[in-house]
Amino acid sequence: MIAMASDSQTDANRADDHRDDESAAAACVFCRVVSGADPAHVVFSDDVAVAFLDRVPLFHGHTLIVPRAHVDTLSDLPASLVGPFFLRVQRLADVVEEALDAKGTFVAMNNRVSQSVPYLHTHVVPRRPKDGLRGFFWPRTRYDTDEQAAGVAQRLAAAWAASGQRDGLPGLNPSGE
Repeated sequence: MIAMASDSQTDANRADDHRDDESAAAACVFCRVVSGADPAHVVFSDDVAVAFLDRVPLFHGHTLIVPRAHVDTLSDLPASLVGPFFLRVQRLADVVEEALDAKGTFVAMNNRVSQSVPYLHTHVVPRRPKDGLRGFFWPRTRYDTDEQAAGVAQRLAAAWAASGQRDGLPGLNPSGE
């Protein structure tokens, strides 16, 4: 049985459980990215989520989006954040496709099994016909330079900002304002 937020904890308590243990937060790579302690090529950041380039992407532009508050799995995401978080995932998928001239996107998340970091994260990967991604065989690549990654992140951030203006979604800009 999947426990709902009201079963034993409030939404806020579920999202903050991990924060009670400072050593665990310091050890969590995504907590460090979200807090700004570790460098990342951030596409956008607001009060709900942070999106940043995967360090070892399937394809250039492969972006991860995480809730700002640490939760381990989708089942742990408070009900009050499901809609706001996935609105941002949906928008990021559109932005990745538009900014990188992709023909589509692959959007996925793992829960526990194959979850490389125990922090809920959704992969948004640009796709093109015959790009070599088949089934669940996902060969990884790297950016040639940090500057190349920064350039891709800047293109995505600019498209994110433009999509907010176009779609009339206030508060969803790259700086989180």
